[in-house]
Amino acid sequence: MTASTTRRTAAKSRIAAVCAIAVAGTMLLAACGDQTKNHPRNNAASTQAPLADLLPAEIRDKGTIKVGSDIAYPPVEFKDKSGNTVGIDPDIGAALGKQLGVTFEFQNGTFDTLITGLRSKRYDLAMSSMTDTKDRQQGIDSETGKKVGEGVDFVDYFNAGVSIYTRKGDDQGISSWADLCGKKIAVQRGTVSNDLAKAESKKCPAGKSIAIETFDNDLEAQTRLRSGGADAGSSDFPVAAYAVKTSGGGKDFQIVGEQVEAAPYGIAVAKGNDQLTKAVQAALDAIIKSGEYNKIISKWGVEAGAVTQAKVNGGS
Repeated sequence: MTASTTRRTAAKSRIAAVCAIAVAGTMLLAACGDQTKNHPRNNAASTQAPLADLLPAEIRDKGTIKVGSDIAYPPVEFKDKSGNTVGIDPDIGAALGKQLGVTFEFQNGTFDTLITGLRSKRYDLAMSSMTDTKDRQQGIDSETGKKVGEGVDFVDYFNAGVSIYTRKGDDQGISSWADLCGKKIAVQRGTVSNDLAKAESKKCPAGKSIAIETFDNDLEAQTRLRSGGADAGSSDFPVAAYAVKTSGGGKDFQIVGEQVEAAPYGIAVAKGNDQLTKAVQAALDAIIKSGEYNKIISKWGVEAGAVTQAKVNGGS
């Protein structure tokens, strides 16, 4: 190590001497200015974060990517007993950050404000079990059909359907969405579950519409169901399955019927930020190829939702 250090020091001295002479000669000055391009440290950084150069310069220079997320959706993103942000999304974010040479900094926000946060540049990305849909891509309100914003681009990283769950041993005769007519369901506001409940309610017989109670996050909806304030709840399958497994030691809930509306989760990027979109896509492809992605998915027991390549705007 000592000999290696000596050689480096001597080389630097020679470069400094040549550069001093080159003050009067522009060609030599330009040559001296290029000496850092192949510096060992630069090569090491490139190896450690091979895709860093794909990022927009302002993000690369900051060293962080601000990620808007509703951090109350276990096992996808939630706070552990120590208050740390954990889950599928934070783990994938950390792996992407290693490829890009930045830290994915998760910031808590209510789900239905995340896309607005992208538009206002409060966040660089939104990563929060967000289903990639054409409406979200185009900035369309799914209920009214009216354009309400510019929309976002998605880098798709997981597949999940939607499930209904009830209190354990008390399914209220519910085994499908049609069985919810005349009953009350608790859901998180702004989610696909919320949209499905609204759409199904319109199909119900007169006087038998679905009473839909919405909450800021899924944990609040679960609490409402657990207390008997609703007949059923609904959320994305991995979230529902995790709640069934963990709430009350597995004694609180049960899934009823089959999951529906299987669709990709996407990492949302504001329209026009194509360089960031491509960088995230390349990083996701890299961790899929390396096997790191599958390790994360397996850790959380959701292998059924794994993707084999990073697609942009693959939702329908």
